[in-house]
Formats: sequence, structure tokens, C-alpha cells
Amino acid sequence: MSAIDGLPPLREVIATHGLVAKKSLGQNFLLDLNLTAKIARQAGDLTACDVLEVGPGPGGLTRGLLAEGARRVLAVEKDARAMSALAEISDAYPGRLEVLNADALEIDPLAHLTPPIRIVANLPYNVGTELLTRWLTPPTWPPAWSSLTLMFQKEVAERIVAKPKSKAYGRLAILSQWRTDARIVMELPPEAFTPPPKIRSAVVHLTALPEPRYPANAATLQRVTATAFQQRRKMLRASLKGLAPGIEALLESVDITPTARAEEIDLEHFCALARALDAA
Repeated sequence: MSAIDGLPPLREVIATHGLVAKKSLGQNFLLDLNLTAKIARQAGDLTACDVLEVGPGPGGLTRGLLAEGARRVLAVEKDARAMSALAEISDAYPGRLEVLNADALEIDPLAHLTPPIRIVANLPYNVGTELLTRWLTPPTWPPAWSSLTLMFQKEVAERIVAKPKSKAYGRLAILSQWRTDARIVMELPPEAFTPPPKIRSAVVHLTALPEPRYPANAATLQRVTATAFQQRRKMLRASLKGLAPGIEALLESVDITPTARAEEIDLEHFCALARALDAA
């Protein structure tokens, strides 16, 4: 921990580099280095891994990842104001930190990394769900990364791990649980952040499965779940009628009651329906 102890406190870093959090960038900085180290540890043993971090800001989690032994960290930061602060961390950990001043939605950061790869990030609130969806839907599976350890608004985290017959259950739960083991590993109160958000936050750890839990075509499964949950209060025979003629018979063929609603259907049956639609 000597290098991390030799760097200035994060509040000093923010003041020195003029890093006032910008709402437009979804920024809420986590300044407690004990917390950032704890988040880094949730990702598991990093010593043999390259790590992708999105939205490092002043570098609290970056310092945690490096102190916990990450082989190499690629930090992608859209805010050019943070570059000088992150350069100080790079100097403290020679050859182990690369910083890209870029929008993570517009580049392929995984092209800059060598497997095994873990993704660990306090994601900006305004792009977190979109980034997760992209990481869960690569062209081929298993993906380039082995695990995701991501901080979200608590309500988003609950949607990722939700079970059927709950309000939080929906497309994000299906997408996450189809290809990963997902669990909430930490919760953080608003006062842990600067500025404090109005909501609680949670860290979700997702481990990539070697293959999806049940066979299904990814595009078909996404189309089925998007259609079903778009009108989640409707019976499936009504909400899915545009997907195929004779949708009631198709539903019954995979043991789904046509009068059921989307939130009642588990992952296994959604995958069975996707297969039936492809075979129809």
C-alpha cells in the first residue's frame, strides 16, 4: 500500500485539479479509499488480470484496483479534467495504468486489454445500464471478460438480480441471469459520495457462465422479452400476438399459460419460447 499512501487524499486531488462533479456526466465521486479498496476486493484476485475501469474520475477506485494488485488497469474517462489527476496515479504505478480520454460508448476498450479481463467500475449513472447491456451481448459467448463488478443505483442493481413475480423483474434480470451468476455484494449510502446522490447505491458482481443457462438465440430472446415487458400488465397472448400467428398455441407448447403476464415467467420458459418462435 506504500504507493497509494504516497498520493494525496482525494479531496485534495479534486481541489487541485478543479474536479467538481458534473451532473451532465453522471458523476458522483467515491472518496473513501477504504471503500474503494473494498469494492476492488469484490472483484476477486486481480494479480493475474487486466482490469477495465470506466469513469474513474479522480481515481479513487483506480488506486484501489492497483493497490489490490491488478496486473494492469485501463481507465476510460470522458472528462478531460481528470487526466492530470490520473497521470499522478500512473506515475505512482509505473507501467500498470493506461488512461484513455474517451467515451466508453464510442470505443472498444477490450481491444486494449489482454485476457483474463475483469471489468470493475463505479459507473456514471447516465450510461451504466447501456454499458452493462453491451457487455452482456457480445457477438460471441463466452465474452472477453470473466467478471463484472459494477456500482449502480440500488434500484438498477435490484433489477439485475430480481426473481419472477417481483416488481423489479424484467428484461435486465433475464439478460443478466441468462449468461451470468449475478449477486449484490455491497450497498452504499448517499453520504459515501461527493456530491451525495438522492438514492442508495449497490455493487453487483456478475460472473460469466461458460455458456448460457438455457439454449436460445440471443436476438430472439431479446425480442421476446422486450415485447413482453413493454406491456408487462397485459396477458402474454395479447402483448406477444404480433410475434407470430397462433401465439397462444406456441405459448401452450412450452407450458406457458397464455393468460399469464411477463413478470410471472421465469428465464427457462422465456428461453423455451424463444426456441419455439425460431422453430415456428
